[in-house]
Amino acid sequence: MLKKLSEKLSETLRKYANGWLVLLFFAGEVFFNAVILPNEQAKMEAGSGGTGPIDLQIFYTPEKVYSMVESYGDAGRASYRLFELTGDIIYPIVYTLFFSLFMTWLFQRGFPSNSKMQALNVVPFGGWLFDLLENLGIVTMLSVYPSTPAALAWVSAIFTLIKWLFAGVTIILILTGLVKATMNGFKKQA
Repeated sequence: MLKKLSEKLSETLRKYANGWLVLLFFAGEVFFNAVILPNEQAKMEAGSGGTGPIDLQIFYTPEKVYSMVESYGDAGRASYRLFELTGDIIYPIVYTLFFSLFMTWLFQRGFPSNSKMQALNVVPFGGWLFDLLENLGIVTMLSVYPSTPAALAWVSAIFTLIKWLFAGVTIILILTGLVKATMNGFKKQA
């Protein structure tokens, strides 16, 4: 079932991967990274004495993450929780669609249409899934504080690490697609 879903998603991405849609989601990615995320981070750091978001950690221990949660204070935890349930639900959708469509667009120009590489355009959706699971863990940790369940922190840390692993693989695949598309003069392959 997962394979069929992946194949259907990959085919849908190939159908919709065109330059204007890639640019639209790129603009959304830029807007989040240039405006929304820096504002949220600055607000968080100002209220916590310099502690940034948990989301930017690659990995953490329960001691580290609950120290961060404590430093946010009541108002900071409430604000962070609200952003995790709003902006940090929208942002993963935007970056996932940007990376997936951009990768698809590059792969259509870098590899033949029957290449197994074409099916890898769904990799960013793995990052999306683990980002949402990470968000759920962060929201739960923020909500249950001052309780500090270590198991919750460890599970959240694993989701965070897996999210970053998917992000790394996504970047490698995009760079691979960029090199291959460049070699083919950005001409769509048959």
